[in-house]
Amino acid sequence: MMIGLLRYPLQVTKAFRQSIAYLPSMLALGYFLLGLLAVLPWEEGFTLPAYLDYLGFEDSDTPRTLLSTLIAGMISLVVFSFSMVMSVLSQAGGNFSHKLVFGLVTERHHQWVLGNYLGTILYILMLLVVPIGDEPDLGRSLWTYLGAGMVIHCLGLFVYFIHKASQTVQINSVVTGLHQATNASLRHLEDKQESDHYRRLERPATLADGAFVVRSRRTGFIQRVDINGLAELAEALDGCIHLNFSPGDFTLSNFPLFYVQSQDAPDDEWEASLRGQLVYGDGESVEDIHVHGMTQLMEVAVKALSPGINDPGTARLCINQLTDLLRQRLDCLPDSAWVDSRNTLRVTWPVEGFDSLLYRVFAPILHYGRDDISIGLSLLKALKSLSLYATDRDVDLLQAHANRVIAVLARAAGHELDREFVNQRLDRGEHRLTLPATLPATLPGAGRHSP
Repeated sequence: MMIGLLRYPLQVTKAFRQSIAYLPSMLALGYFLLGLLAVLPWEEGFTLPAYLDYLGFEDSDTPRTLLSTLIAGMISLVVFSFSMVMSVLSQAGGNFSHKLVFGLVTERHHQWVLGNYLGTILYILMLLVVPIGDEPDLGRSLWTYLGAGMVIHCLGLFVYFIHKASQTVQINSVVTGLHQATNASLRHLEDKQESDHYRRLERPATLADGAFVVRSRRTGFIQRVDINGLAELAEALDGCIHLNFSPGDFTLSNFPLFYVQSQDAPDDEWEASLRGQLVYGDGESVEDIHVHGMTQLMEVAVKALSPGINDPGTARLCINQLTDLLRQRLDCLPDSAWVDSRNTLRVTWPVEGFDSLLYRVFAPILHYGRDDISIGLSLLKALKSLSLYATDRDVDLLQAHANRVIAVLARAAGHELDREFVNQRLDRGEHRLTLPATLPATLPGAGRHSP
């Protein structure tokens, strides 16, 4: 129980640091401290240089009028800026995928601009709230000038914000960002698996009779699992923990999360510590799970192929990025077990195979782009490229998908010119697949819309 109590504040702190409010809150706090410094009374012993006297205001109405004008302009600037953000996010959700909207909001440069806006307003409010004498001193006048400088700085941030917001909705930026995030997630997985404790099981571990079940206490997406923490708990019980889910899965309350093989039944404190190794989150985290990045690229491609958008060029761009990620996935085989220093199995978990991942990202694109010859040819080119990096077993899988793509192309290429165009590209390029020289003439038993 004590371990769980200690982990909770750490998880809350970590969740706050990763939230939208973290950076704006920290910047606003800095402005607040600066404003507090500005309104505190200064001791008589502290004097400013005489050559700055000309900067002082002669009466209290001048700085108040200036500050009131500045804060009114800042509020208008904030309203205009973030109404534009809502417009950008609406366009991004309509053109690409609604899953990307949260990622665009949480980008650091948006948070940085918001924090400076809020901090500047807070600073000017503090100067307005604290009364000024009939004749403000030089120090208070300089703090007022600093408020004007902050507003000028925010104007520069506004120009920067417009530039970044316009780039945010460009498809090249969106797709490249997803590719880079997924690529980083794959590299993180490779680095983690360099440990000698990780192993790859040829087949899933079998559960012995009498395994104890540990059920969930909440509903949500499980974003991360502390495998090392699970291993410590398994060693303390001298047993083995089998995960009944994959990171990123959505689980319900009272779902059997873990199966524990041990001589002694785990107590409530141990089970609470076991559940404390899980980190829940909202939505799909690309940084933690590379599969989510690939599926989001697939969804962007499918969205681009919808009749309302009809942008096959975006779909082909996503296919190219998916091809590179799948090639890296061929080189990085995820481990599925953790062993201790005595080579004793302590933790196992399910992993998604390459066959499942390939079907998940390519089959929907093929289905929604079945009438577009360019989409079929792009998918076929991707499969041919992947075959150069695949094992013999994976080549057979790629061959099966290639046969399906060729069947779809045969149905889509109804005109003689279409078939001639496709035939010239069927077997072109270097690959390890067995492809026909021409499209099949007939497809017995195949319907128009059953790829």
